[in-house]
Amino acid sequence: MNPWTTDLPPRLGIVVPCYNEEEVLPETVSHLSGVMNKLIADRLIAPDSYLLFVDDGSKDRTWEQIEWYHEHYSHVRGLKLARNVGHQNALLSGLLFAKRDADAIVSIDADLQDDVRAIPEFVSKFREGYEIVYGVRDDRTKDSWFKRTSAQAFYKIMRAMGVDIIYNHADFRLMSRRAVEHLGEYKEANLFLRGIVPLIGLKSTCVTYQRQERFAGESKYPLRKMINFAIEGITSFSVQPIRMVTAAGGIFFVLSLVAALYIFIVKILGKTVAGWTSIVMSIWFIGGVQMICTGLIGEYIGKIYREVKARPKYIIERELVHSNDLQVKETTFKETEYNK
Repeated sequence: MNPWTTDLPPRLGIVVPCYNEEEVLPETVSHLSGVMNKLIADRLIAPDSYLLFVDDGSKDRTWEQIEWYHEHYSHVRGLKLARNVGHQNALLSGLLFAKRDADAIVSIDADLQDDVRAIPEFVSKFREGYEIVYGVRDDRTKDSWFKRTSAQAFYKIMRAMGVDIIYNHADFRLMSRRAVEHLGEYKEANLFLRGIVPLIGLKSTCVTYQRQERFAGESKYPLRKMINFAIEGITSFSVQPIRMVTAAGGIFFVLSLVAALYIFIVKILGKTVAGWTSIVMSIWFIGGVQMICTGLIGEYIGKIYREVKARPKYIIERELVHSNDLQVKETTFKETEYNK
């Protein structure tokens, strides 16, 4: 079923999660406003389409900038979360908020590494009948060697673990209102949108684009966060690690039987040699494996603990939505800049 069956252009909402994006936000607003103005001029989206910036507990002047843009531009909205809840929860809050009045919703990070020039093709695919359009990176040459290698390893490991994930796709996508409504039905606290969205199952397609360099600011995903994100994704969508632990236990059991048989034969032949090195190494090795296995099982138990508590994923502190109640000085970005 085509999600857009009328001749009227759909209202587009672009959701941008922000955390300490003070340096890059003016450029982000400029680029996204330019794309949106072009789409409106071509009658591909409705004139009342908008940008929704979600402040995920930033410690810099990100929210002050969002307030300023909202005051001066009718197409800029803002959502301030009460505290930092993480990228995935912040993104979800924006998506669920935007679905109230948007027909199609695009999610994109504020760092401009996802090419905004792909958004018109997202909209075209939506009008053709696709309810989910994934932005897929076909060129990561501008990433560092470590970033590129670790990202490719991440997607390969996720697929090997049986997770249905789009290769080289992050959180740059378009979803219809109906798709976002179904997304809201997934209540798990351990949120991994890249794995959840393909589970929705509505008609989808991919649009390729080139990965850009970050315009300004620092990456919000250093090595530690990348590792935690990978662990979160794997343990949230696959029990394969637990099965690997079980398989490892079976292998060690068989090896112990072989070792016991060897020792018994050597004992009968009277060729036993007293030695502590092999014993100590064996104890340390098996002890290390046991600790890893215990930690892995604990990771799953911790996730169950978080799910059972069912705490809210986020709390909205402020909303900047009713632009028509304010004195709007201009409707396009190009003619002025944030200079507060």
